[in-house]
Amino acid sequence: MESSIQAIKQRFGIIGNDAKLNRAIEKAIQVAPTDISILVTGESGVGKESIPKIIHQLSHRKHGKYIAVNCGAIPEGTIDSELFGHEKGAFTGATQTRSGYFEVADGGTIFLDEVGELPLTTQVRLLRVLENGEFIKVGSSKVQKTNVRIVAATNVNMFEAIKKEKFREDLYYRLSTIEINLPALRERKDDIHLLFRKFASDFAIKYKMPTVKLSDDAVTLLTNYRWNGNIRQLRNVAEQVSVLEHNRTINAQTIKNYLPTGAGQNLPAVINSSKSESDFSNEREILYKVLFDMKSDLNDLKKLTMELMKNGNVSDVQKENPDLIEKIYGESDAASDFEDLMEESHVLEITDSNNTTEVTTATPATVEDKYHFAEEIEEEETLSLHDKELELIKKSLERHNGKRKLAAAELGISERTLYRKIKQYDL
Repeated sequence: MESSIQAIKQRFGIIGNDAKLNRAIEKAIQVAPTDISILVTGESGVGKESIPKIIHQLSHRKHGKYIAVNCGAIPEGTIDSELFGHEKGAFTGATQTRSGYFEVADGGTIFLDEVGELPLTTQVRLLRVLENGEFIKVGSSKVQKTNVRIVAATNVNMFEAIKKEKFREDLYYRLSTIEINLPALRERKDDIHLLFRKFASDFAIKYKMPTVKLSDDAVTLLTNYRWNGNIRQLRNVAEQVSVLEHNRTINAQTIKNYLPTGAGQNLPAVINSSKSESDFSNEREILYKVLFDMKSDLNDLKKLTMELMKNGNVSDVQKENPDLIEKIYGESDAASDFEDLMEESHVLEITDSNNTTEVTTATPATVEDKYHFAEEIEEEETLSLHDKELELIKKSLERHNGKRKLAAAELGISERTLYRKIKQYDL
Protein backbone atom coordinates (compact mmCIF):
# COMPACT_ATOMS: atom_id res chain seq x y z
CA MET A 1 0.00 0.00 0.00
CA GLU A 2 2.89 2.38 0.76
CA SER A 3 4.21 2.09 -2.78
CA SER A 4 0.72 2.78 -4.13
CA ILE A 5 0.47 5.91 -1.98
CA GLN A 6 3.83 7.19 -3.26
CA ALA A 7 2.78 6.48 -6.85
CA ILE A 8 -0.46 8.41 -6.34
CA LYS A 9 1.45 11.35 -4.85
CA GLN A 10 3.75 11.51 -7.86
CA ARG A 11 0.85 11.18 -10.29
CA PHE A 12 -1.25 13.95 -8.72
CA GLY A 13 1.59 16.19 -7.52
CA ILE A 14 0.95 15.76 -3.80
CA ILE A 15 3.89 16.77 -1.58
CA GLY A 16 4.36 15.52 1.99
CA ASN A 17 5.01 12.49 4.15
CA ASP A 18 2.66 13.22 7.07
CA ALA A 19 0.92 10.16 8.50
CA LYS A 20 -2.54 11.82 8.42
CA LEU A 21 -2.05 12.81 4.79
CA ASN A 22 -0.99 9.27 3.89
CA ARG A 23 -4.04 7.86 5.70
CA ALA A 24 -6.37 10.16 3.72
CA ILE A 25 -4.82 9.06 0.41
CA GLU A 26 -5.01 5.42 1.49
CA LYS A 27 -8.75 5.73 2.20
CA ALA A 28 -9.27 7.39 -1.20
CA ILE A 29 -7.52 4.46 -2.94
CA GLN A 30 -9.61 1.92 -1.02
CA VAL A 31 -13.02 3.49 -1.74
CA ALA A 32 -12.31 4.46 -5.37
CA PRO A 33 -13.52 1.17 -6.96
CA THR A 34 -16.91 1.46 -5.19
CA ASP A 35 -19.79 3.86 -5.79
CA ILE A 36 -19.94 5.02 -2.16
CA SER A 37 -20.57 8.73 -1.55
CA ILE A 38 -17.55 10.50 -0.05
CA LEU A 39 -17.32 13.62 2.10
CA VAL A 40 -13.90 15.30 2.19
CA THR A 41 -13.42 17.58 5.20
CA GLY A 42 -10.68 19.99 6.22
CA GLU A 43 -9.86 23.66 6.48
CA SER A 44 -9.85 25.95 3.48
CA GLY A 45 -6.65 25.65 1.46
CA VAL A 46 -5.57 22.12 2.51
CA GLY A 47 -5.98 20.68 -1.00
CA LYS A 48 -9.33 18.89 -0.73
CA GLU A 49 -9.78 19.03 -4.51
CA SER A 50 -7.06 16.37 -4.98
CA ILE A 51 -9.05 13.60 -3.29
CA PRO A 52 -12.03 13.49 -5.73
CA LYS A 53 -9.60 13.47 -8.67
CA ILE A 54 -7.83 10.42 -7.19
CA ILE A 55 -11.15 8.68 -6.56
CA HIS A 56 -12.43 9.37 -10.08
CA GLN A 57 -9.22 8.26 -11.84
CA LEU A 58 -9.01 5.00 -9.87
CA SER A 59 -12.70 4.11 -10.33
CA HIS A 60 -14.53 2.34 -13.13
CA ARG A 61 -15.98 5.77 -14.04
CA LYS A 62 -12.59 7.16 -15.13
CA HIS A 63 -13.69 7.27 -18.77
CA GLY A 64 -16.82 9.22 -17.84
CA LYS A 65 -17.06 12.94 -17.21
CA TYR A 66 -15.59 14.55 -14.10
CA ILE A 67 -17.27 17.85 -13.16
CA ALA A 68 -16.17 20.02 -10.24
CA VAL A 69 -18.81 22.46 -8.93
CA ASN A 70 -18.07 25.22 -6.41
CA CYS A 71 -21.43 25.43 -4.63
CA GLY A 72 -20.43 28.56 -2.73
CA ALA A 73 -19.72 30.51 -5.93
CA ILE A 74 -23.13 29.95 -7.58
CA PRO A 75 -25.95 32.39 -6.60
CA GLU A 76 -28.80 30.81 -4.64
CA GLY A 77 -31.34 31.74 -7.31
CA THR A 78 -29.55 29.79 -10.08
CA ILE A 79 -27.98 26.85 -8.20
CA ASP A 80 -30.92 24.51 -8.95
CA SER A 81 -30.75 25.37 -12.64
CA GLU A 82 -26.97 24.78 -12.71
CA LEU A 83 -27.17 21.40 -11.02
CA PHE A 84 -30.41 19.98 -12.41
CA GLY A 85 -31.06 22.04 -15.57
CA HIS A 86 -34.21 23.94 -16.59
CA GLU A 87 -36.92 23.95 -19.23
CA LYS A 88 -37.45 26.77 -21.70
CA GLY A 89 -39.53 29.52 -20.12
CA ALA A 90 -39.06 28.19 -16.56
CA PHE A 91 -38.01 31.66 -15.43
CA THR A 92 -37.09 35.05 -16.86
CA GLY A 93 -34.14 34.63 -19.19
CA ALA A 94 -34.64 30.89 -19.76
CA THR A 95 -34.79 31.18 -23.55
CA GLN A 96 -33.94 27.54 -24.15
CA THR A 97 -33.83 24.19 -22.39
CA ARG A 98 -30.57 23.56 -20.53
CA SER A 99 -29.03 20.38 -19.19
CA GLY A 100 -27.71 20.50 -15.63
CA TYR A 101 -24.48 19.01 -14.27
CA PHE A 102 -26.19 15.86 -13.05
CA GLU A 103 -27.50 15.15 -16.53
CA VAL A 104 -24.21 15.98 -18.26
CA ALA A 105 -22.13 13.89 -15.83
CA ASP A 106 -24.31 10.79 -16.17
CA GLY A 107 -21.98 7.80 -15.80
CA GLY A 108 -19.20 9.94 -14.32
CA THR A 109 -18.33 11.81 -11.10
CA ILE A 110 -19.49 15.14 -9.68
CA PHE A 111 -17.35 16.94 -7.11
CA LEU A 112 -19.46 19.31 -5.01
CA ASP A 113 -16.99 21.68 -3.36
CA GLU A 114 -18.23 23.78 -0.40
CA VAL A 115 -21.35 21.62 -0.17
CA GLY A 116 -22.12 23.20 3.21
CA GLU A 117 -23.10 26.41 1.37
CA LEU A 118 -26.00 24.77 -0.50
CA PRO A 119 -29.46 26.30 0.17
CA LEU A 120 -31.90 24.05 2.06
CA THR A 121 -34.21 23.70 -0.96
CA THR A 122 -31.31 22.44 -3.09
CA GLN A 123 -30.29 20.06 -0.31
CA VAL A 124 -33.70 18.37 -0.61
CA ARG A 125 -33.18 17.85 -4.36
CA LEU A 126 -29.65 16.53 -3.79
CA LEU A 127 -30.91 14.06 -1.18
CA ARG A 128 -33.31 12.61 -3.76
CA VAL A 129 -30.46 12.14 -6.25
CA LEU A 130 -28.40 10.34 -3.62
CA GLU A 131 -31.26 8.06 -2.58
CA ASN A 132 -32.65 6.92 -5.92
CA GLY A 133 -30.77 8.80 -8.68
CA GLU A 134 -33.82 10.89 -9.63
CA PHE A 135 -34.08 14.62 -10.30
CA ILE A 136 -36.49 17.07 -11.93
CA LYS A 137 -35.45 20.04 -14.05
CA VAL A 138 -36.57 23.50 -12.97
CA GLY A 139 -39.93 24.20 -14.62
CA SER A 140 -40.54 20.55 -15.52
CA SER A 141 -42.69 17.81 -14.06
CA LYS A 142 -40.82 14.95 -15.70
CA VAL A 143 -38.65 12.79 -13.44
CA GLN A 144 -35.24 11.97 -14.93
CA LYS A 145 -32.66 9.40 -13.86
CA THR A 146 -28.93 9.86 -13.54
CA ASN A 147 -26.07 7.57 -12.61
CA VAL A 148 -23.40 9.74 -11.04
CA ARG A 149 -21.02 9.36 -8.16
CA ILE A 150 -20.99 12.28 -5.74
CA VAL A 151 -17.88 13.37 -3.89
CA ALA A 152 -18.50 16.40 -1.67
CA ALA A 153 -16.13 18.63 0.28
CA THR A 154 -16.59 21.25 2.97
CA ASN A 155 -14.60 23.35 5.42
CA VAL A 156 -17.71 23.94 7.55
CA ASN A 157 -18.25 22.23 10.90
CA MET A 158 -21.18 20.12 9.76
CA PHE A 159 -22.47 19.32 13.24
CA GLU A 160 -22.65 23.04 14.03
CA ALA A 161 -24.43 23.67 10.73
CA ILE A 162 -26.93 20.90 11.51
CA LYS A 163 -27.48 22.33 15.00
CA LYS A 164 -28.19 25.77 13.50
CA GLU A 165 -30.52 24.14 10.92
CA LYS A 166 -28.38 25.31 8.00
CA PHE A 167 -27.70 21.77 6.80
CA ARG A 168 -29.97 18.72 6.73
CA GLU A 169 -28.89 15.95 9.06
CA ASP A 170 -30.20 13.19 6.75
CA LEU A 171 -28.21 14.63 3.83
CA TYR A 172 -25.05 14.79 5.93
CA TYR A 173 -25.25 11.08 6.82
CA ARG A 174 -26.09 10.22 3.21
CA LEU A 175 -23.07 12.16 1.90
CA SER A 176 -20.60 11.01 4.55
CA THR A 177 -20.82 7.26 4.04
CA ILE A 178 -17.04 7.53 4.03
CA GLU A 179 -15.44 10.68 5.45
CA ILE A 180 -11.89 11.62 4.49
CA ASN A 181 -10.24 14.34 6.57
CA LEU A 182 -7.21 16.26 5.34
CA PRO A 183 -4.99 17.73 8.10
CA ALA A 184 -4.24 21.45 8.37
CA LEU A 185 -0.74 22.58 7.32
CA ARG A 186 0.21 23.46 10.94
CA GLU A 187 -0.36 19.76 11.78
CA ARG A 188 2.16 18.79 9.06
CA LYS A 189 5.17 20.79 10.26
CA ASP A 190 7.72 18.50 8.58
CA ASP A 191 6.03 19.05 5.21
CA ILE A 192 6.11 22.87 5.28
CA HIS A 193 9.72 23.23 4.06
CA LEU A 194 9.19 20.52 1.41
CA LEU A 195 6.16 22.36 0.04
CA PHE A 196 7.96 25.72 0.03
CA ARG A 197 10.88 24.25 -1.93
CA LYS A 198 8.47 22.71 -4.46
CA PHE A 199 6.62 26.01 -4.94
CA ALA A 200 9.89 27.98 -5.17
CA SER A 201 11.17 25.60 -7.84
CA ASP A 202 7.95 25.86 -9.85
CA PHE A 203 7.93 29.67 -9.74
CA ALA A 204 11.62 29.84 -10.70
CA ILE A 205 10.80 27.90 -13.87
CA LYS A 206 7.66 29.93 -14.51
CA TYR A 207 9.32 33.34 -14.12
CA LYS A 208 12.74 32.28 -15.49
CA MET A 209 14.80 33.29 -12.44
CA PRO A 210 17.01 31.50 -9.85
CA THR A 211 15.27 29.49 -7.15
CA VAL A 212 15.03 31.12 -3.73
CA LYS A 213 16.40 29.25 -0.73
CA LEU A 214 15.55 29.59 2.97
CA SER A 215 18.04 30.07 5.79
CA ASP A 216 17.72 27.94 8.92
CA ASP A 217 15.99 30.68 10.92
CA ALA A 218 13.53 31.23 8.06
CA VAL A 219 12.73 27.49 8.01
CA THR A 220 12.11 27.58 11.78
CA LEU A 221 9.86 30.60 11.41
CA LEU A 222 7.77 29.00 8.66
CA THR A 223 7.54 25.72 10.57
CA ASN A 224 6.18 27.39 13.71
CA TYR A 225 3.80 29.75 11.90
CA ARG A 226 0.07 28.98 12.20
CA TRP A 227 -0.81 29.12 8.46
CA ASN A 228 -4.51 29.95 8.70
CA GLY A 229 -4.66 29.83 4.88
CA ASN A 230 -2.83 26.46 4.83
CA ILE A 231 -1.15 25.34 1.57
CA ARG A 232 -2.79 28.11 -0.43
CA GLN A 233 -1.25 30.75 1.82
CA LEU A 234 2.19 29.08 1.76
CA ARG A 235 2.09 28.97 -2.04
CA ASN A 236 1.17 32.65 -2.16
CA VAL A 237 4.11 33.56 0.13
CA ALA A 238 6.52 31.49 -1.98
CA GLU A 239 5.35 33.25 -5.15
CA GLN A 240 5.72 36.73 -3.64
CA VAL A 241 9.22 35.99 -2.34
CA SER A 242 10.29 34.49 -5.68
CA VAL A 243 9.16 37.55 -7.63
CA LEU A 244 10.04 40.44 -5.31
CA GLU A 245 13.29 39.49 -3.58
CA HIS A 246 16.61 40.17 -5.37
CA ASN A 247 18.62 38.24 -2.80
CA ARG A 248 17.85 34.57 -3.46
CA THR A 249 18.72 33.46 0.08
CA ILE A 250 15.82 34.37 2.34
CA ASN A 251 16.26 34.85 6.10
CA ALA A 252 13.65 35.04 8.86
CA GLN A 253 13.58 38.84 8.92
CA THR A 254 12.77 38.96 5.21
CA ILE A 255 10.11 36.26 5.38
CA LYS A 256 8.38 38.11 8.22
CA ASN A 257 7.52 40.90 5.81
CA TYR A 258 5.31 38.48 3.86
CA LEU A 259 3.42 37.08 6.87
CA PRO A 260 0.41 38.83 8.47
CA THR A 261 1.47 40.66 11.63
CA GLY A 262 -0.31 40.66 14.98
CA ALA A 263 -0.78 37.74 17.31
CA GLY A 264 -4.54 38.19 17.18
CA GLN A 265 -4.59 37.15 13.52
CA ASN A 266 -2.91 33.86 14.31
CA LEU A 267 -5.13 32.84 17.18
CA PRO A 268 -8.72 31.56 17.08
CA ALA A 269 -11.36 33.75 18.64
CA VAL A 270 -12.74 32.31 21.88
CA ILE A 271 -16.17 33.32 23.11
CA ASN A 272 -16.95 32.46 26.71
CA SER A 273 -20.63 31.62 26.58
CA SER A 274 -20.83 31.07 30.34
CA LYS A 275 -19.64 34.64 30.93
CA SER A 276 -22.35 36.00 28.63
CA GLU A 277 -24.99 34.04 30.49
CA SER A 278 -23.60 35.36 33.76
CA ASP A 279 -23.86 38.93 32.48
CA PHE A 280 -27.54 38.40 31.62
CA SER A 281 -28.10 36.88 35.05
CA ASN A 282 -26.55 39.93 36.74
CA GLU A 283 -28.77 42.26 34.72
CA ARG A 284 -31.84 40.29 35.79
CA GLU A 285 -30.79 40.48 39.45
CA ILE A 286 -30.37 44.27 39.21
CA LEU A 287 -33.79 44.61 37.56
CA TYR A 288 -35.44 42.47 40.25
CA LYS A 289 -33.81 44.56 42.97
CA VAL A 290 -35.09 47.80 41.42
CA LEU A 291 -38.61 46.36 41.19
CA PHE A 292 -38.55 45.18 44.80
CA ASP A 293 -37.32 48.61 45.96
CA MET A 294 -40.15 50.29 44.02
CA LYS A 295 -42.67 47.94 45.60
CA SER A 296 -41.30 48.73 49.06
CA ASP A 297 -41.53 52.49 48.40
CA LEU A 298 -45.09 52.11 47.15
CA ASN A 299 -46.10 50.20 50.29
CA ASP A 300 -44.55 52.96 52.44
CA LEU A 301 -46.54 55.59 50.56
CA LYS A 302 -49.74 53.60 51.05
CA LYS A 303 -49.05 53.30 54.76
CA LEU A 304 -48.43 57.04 55.09
CA THR A 305 -51.60 57.83 53.13
CA MET A 306 -53.65 55.60 55.42
CA GLU A 307 -52.22 57.37 58.48
CA LEU A 308 -53.16 60.77 57.02
CA MET A 309 -56.70 59.65 56.29
CA LYS A 310 -57.16 58.25 59.81
CA ASN A 311 -55.62 61.13 61.78
CA GLY A 312 -56.45 64.04 59.48
CA ASN A 313 -53.67 66.14 61.02
CA VAL A 314 -50.45 66.54 59.04
CA SER A 315 -48.34 67.57 62.06
CA ASP A 316 -49.51 64.56 64.11
CA VAL A 317 -48.68 62.16 61.29
CA GLN A 318 -45.31 63.88 60.87
CA LYS A 319 -44.49 63.42 64.57
CA GLU A 320 -45.61 59.80 64.72
CA ASN A 321 -43.86 58.66 61.51
CA PRO A 322 -40.55 60.58 61.22
CA ASP A 323 -38.62 57.50 60.06
CA LEU A 324 -41.17 56.66 57.38
CA ILE A 325 -41.23 60.23 56.02
CA GLU A 326 -37.43 60.35 55.98
CA LYS A 327 -37.28 57.04 54.12
CA ILE A 328 -39.68 58.27 51.42
CA TYR A 329 -38.41 61.85 50.96
CA GLY A 330 -34.76 61.38 51.88
CA GLU A 331 -32.63 62.67 54.70
CA SER A 332 -32.38 66.37 53.72
CA ASP A 333 -35.39 68.56 54.60
CA ALA A 334 -37.75 65.58 54.67
CA ALA A 335 -40.26 67.32 56.93
CA SER A 336 -40.50 70.48 54.80
CA ASP A 337 -40.84 68.43 51.59
CA PHE A 338 -43.69 66.51 53.21
CA GLU A 339 -45.46 69.72 54.31
CA ASP A 340 -45.08 71.28 50.85
CA LEU A 341 -46.60 68.18 49.29
CA MET A 342 -49.55 68.32 51.67
CA GLU A 343 -50.18 71.99 50.79
CA GLU A 344 -50.01 71.29 47.06
CA SER A 345 -52.39 68.32 47.40
CA HIS A 346 -55.29 70.68 48.21
CA VAL A 347 -55.42 71.65 44.51
CA LEU A 348 -56.56 68.88 42.16
CA GLU A 349 -56.64 68.81 38.36
CA ILE A 350 -59.53 66.82 36.90
CA THR A 351 -59.60 66.11 33.16
CA ASP A 352 -62.92 65.04 31.61
CA SER A 353 -63.53 63.10 28.40
CA ASN A 354 -63.64 66.32 26.37
CA ASN A 355 -60.03 67.19 27.39
CA THR A 356 -61.16 70.32 29.30
CA THR A 357 -59.46 70.93 32.64
CA GLU A 358 -61.33 72.08 35.74
CA VAL A 359 -59.38 73.22 38.82
CA THR A 360 -61.17 72.64 42.14
CA THR A 361 -60.16 72.96 45.76
CA ALA A 362 -60.48 69.92 47.93
CA THR A 363 -62.88 70.38 50.88
CA PRO A 364 -62.06 69.00 54.32
CA ALA A 365 -63.47 65.55 54.77
CA THR A 366 -64.95 64.13 57.94
CA VAL A 367 -63.29 61.24 59.76
CA GLU A 368 -66.14 58.96 58.68
CA ASP A 369 -65.57 59.88 55.02
CA LYS A 370 -61.86 59.16 55.40
CA TYR A 371 -62.49 55.72 56.83
CA HIS A 372 -64.99 54.99 54.06
CA PHE A 373 -62.44 56.10 51.43
CA ALA A 374 -59.76 53.94 53.02
CA GLU A 375 -62.07 50.92 52.82
CA GLU A 376 -62.69 51.65 49.13
CA ILE A 377 -58.89 51.73 48.49
CA GLU A 378 -58.44 48.40 50.25
CA GLU A 379 -61.31 46.94 48.25
CA GLU A 380 -59.77 48.17 44.96
CA GLU A 381 -56.45 46.57 45.85
CA THR A 382 -58.13 43.19 46.16
CA LEU A 383 -59.59 43.38 42.65
CA SER A 384 -58.15 40.81 40.23
CA LEU A 385 -56.67 41.65 36.83
CA HIS A 386 -59.78 40.07 35.31
CA ASP A 387 -62.10 42.52 37.14
CA LYS A 388 -59.92 45.52 36.26
CA GLU A 389 -59.90 44.59 32.59
CA LEU A 390 -63.68 44.04 32.56
CA GLU A 391 -64.28 47.40 34.24
CA LEU A 392 -62.05 49.28 31.78
CA ILE A 393 -63.72 47.68 28.75
CA LYS A 394 -67.21 48.52 30.08
CA LYS A 395 -66.30 52.15 30.75
CA SER A 396 -64.70 52.60 27.34
CA LEU A 397 -67.70 51.07 25.51
CA GLU A 398 -70.14 53.25 27.48
CA ARG A 399 -68.05 56.37 26.79
CA HIS A 400 -68.08 55.71 23.03
CA ASN A 401 -71.72 54.51 22.88
CA GLY A 402 -70.75 50.94 22.07
CA LYS A 403 -68.46 51.82 19.12
CA ARG A 404 -65.83 49.11 19.26
CA LYS A 405 -63.33 50.83 16.98
CA LEU A 406 -63.11 53.95 19.15
CA ALA A 407 -63.05 51.90 22.34
CA ALA A 408 -60.25 49.69 21.04
CA ALA A 409 -58.19 52.75 20.08
CA GLU A 410 -58.63 54.22 23.55
CA LEU A 411 -57.71 50.93 25.25
CA GLY A 412 -54.63 50.51 23.05
CA ILE A 413 -55.68 47.13 21.63
CA SER A 414 -56.85 45.92 18.23
CA GLU A 415 -60.55 45.84 17.38
CA ARG A 416 -60.28 42.09 16.90
CA THR A 417 -58.86 41.65 20.41
CA LEU A 418 -61.63 43.84 21.86
CA TYR A 419 -64.27 41.76 20.06
CA ARG A 420 -62.77 38.60 21.54
CA LYS A 421 -62.82 40.16 25.03
CA ILE A 422 -66.48 41.17 24.60
CA LYS A 423 -67.38 37.58 23.77
CA GLN A 424 -65.17 36.28 26.62
CA TYR A 425 -66.85 38.50 29.24
CA ASP A 426 -70.31 38.17 27.64
CA LEU A 427 -70.79 41.95 27.40
